[in-house]
Amino acid sequence: MNRRSTWWKHAILVPLTVATLYPVLWVVKMAVTPGEEFGLSANPFPTTVSLVNFETLLSEPLFWRQLLNSIIVAGITTVLGVALACSAAYAFSRFEFPGREASMNGLLVTQMFPGVIMAIPLYILLDVTGLLNSLSGLALCYATTSIPFCVWMLKGYFDTIPTELEQAAVIDGASQWTIFTKIILPLSRPAVAVTALFSFMTAWNEFILAATFMSKEEAFTLPVALQAYVGDRSTDWGLFAAGAILVSLPVMALFFLLQKQLVEGLTAGSVKG
Repeated sequence: MNRRSTWWKHAILVPLTVATLYPVLWVVKMAVTPGEEFGLSANPFPTTVSLVNFETLLSEPLFWRQLLNSIIVAGITTVLGVALACSAAYAFSRFEFPGREASMNGLLVTQMFPGVIMAIPLYILLDVTGLLNSLSGLALCYATTSIPFCVWMLKGYFDTIPTELEQAAVIDGASQWTIFTKIILPLSRPAVAVTALFSFMTAWNEFILAATFMSKEEAFTLPVALQAYVGDRSTDWGLFAAGAILVSLPVMALFFLLQKQLVEGLTAGSVKG
């Protein structure tokens, strides 16, 4: 392709890229600038580079406890969400049973309302069951909000897998469980990877429910802990920015870890013609 014919694409993409990266560079600037010395200039590049904000944050024992809380909650939510969503989506995709369409529509309806409107009912349920200020209770709440979307996404992917594969496995004597675990799930690794990533991000970044259900600092997750640096009269922007970068690192690592599964088309060539 002639480079002269694509100049206008670069003319559009370069300003958009700069506009997208500008806030990120400002967060990095605040994180690596000691104190409040970053000023209010429009320059997103730091004049003084220091890791004092990261050192201060990582030297606090409570930060590591809250980091562990986030890992536990996000891990439980991911495992629970993927396990339930995979089995439910496969049932909706392959089996005919009474209430199938109504159930799918019901899951879709739950996605039309923000999760915050369920804060009070969920708070009452957790209080009655003794799961308030509990990481397992918080993970259960997160799973209920992520599973409907994951079921719909996985169901659509399962629909694209040829049923001839399952029919051939049945002829060879495979059980339904063997078909699901040995054929369907391996072929669905890209969709399962996206589901796992979505479930993890939902639990890792959520703030409102965690701030509502958790009243002890030892039970806080990282998003709630970062809010403590934003006060009514003053804000420690350096520590807040450093914490925001540290919070984003696990999500970035998980994304790059699952990147191969996200781009692979494992169903290609699975049926010989």
